[in-house]
Amino acid sequence: MSSQKTMDSRGSRRSAKPRKRRGAVLFKRFMVLLLLVLVGIAGYLYYLFDKSKDALTMATADAEPGIVVPAEESVKVKPVGIMLFGMDTRKETGSLNTDVMMVAVMNPTTKSAAVVTIPRDTRIELDGYKSRKANSYYAKFRAIAIDDGLSVKDAEKKAKRQVREMLGKYFGIDIAYTATINFQGFVDVVDALGGVEVDVDMDMHYVDNADGTKIDLKQGHQQVNGDQALDFVRYRKSNDGTNMSSDFDRNKRQSEVIGAIADRMKSFSGVTKLGNVIEAVGNNMRMDMPSSEVQNLIETYFKMGKSDIQFTALEGTWRSPYVYVDDESLRKAKQILQAKMAE
Repeated sequence: MSSQKTMDSRGSRRSAKPRKRRGAVLFKRFMVLLLLVLVGIAGYLYYLFDKSKDALTMATADAEPGIVVPAEESVKVKPVGIMLFGMDTRKETGSLNTDVMMVAVMNPTTKSAAVVTIPRDTRIELDGYKSRKANSYYAKFRAIAIDDGLSVKDAEKKAKRQVREMLGKYFGIDIAYTATINFQGFVDVVDALGGVEVDVDMDMHYVDNADGTKIDLKQGHQQVNGDQALDFVRYRKSNDGTNMSSDFDRNKRQSEVIGAIADRMKSFSGVTKLGNVIEAVGNNMRMDMPSSEVQNLIETYFKMGKSDIQFTALEGTWRSPYVYVDDESLRKAKQILQAKMAE
């Protein structure tokens, strides 16, 4: 009996060693796999950092060189007003009008934003400025600056600053920076994210061979690529004059797409595509914010989604060729922006 127990005990000990060795091998394999994953993540982060440096250099080309923002004034700790321009710079149109105009206030305490959309045909009534369509001020200021002898680059920077100052007075807030993105940048960002989901509110069909426009969207909830997203926000009417779309409709669509982009960026799939988004922005956006502040802005608001953004639009009455803004709509827009600045 004693001998059998000893043999069983030895046998048990002999069978335990392979299990331990197998456990050790599996653990080593797991550690190697984990190390490879960490190396891959580190490499991707380095790639993003390296790409972001180049993109930031291009995107902040309008910033005054050598400016250092004090820590207590940084966008990380203080609300900031930003003017957003979407410009049609296609060669086919030769246009310099700002087709998309928005004013945003971002608050780091609440990690949220308020965005007011300005219809492009809004008639601006403001002391010290000649009344004209909102989207024509930039081109006018730019032309005057060039006539005064400034280079094209300096004229564009001055014109953006003048529009920013004007809209700051119009809404009663300080607008510190300007961000301008062209149509191609909008398309590239959406494509870099793999598309976005929108609710197309009507059938949209329009062709203009002169500028290459070919809009063909069916009504309904759907995922759209960059070109389709641009068609969605730009659509005005069909070739036969039916399915009309007003400035107010387009403003709602602009807000919807921006919200969809924010949610896509917030998702895991958006994070994995961040490198392509950075490249798209760098190639097509210009800001007069110092690059260090752009980095602070990204770090502070990277996880902000559509639910964290309060969208509103100026509304009014269309009497060709202007949109006359309702007093109550302007009062509400001012209140929203000023409240976000004060949170």
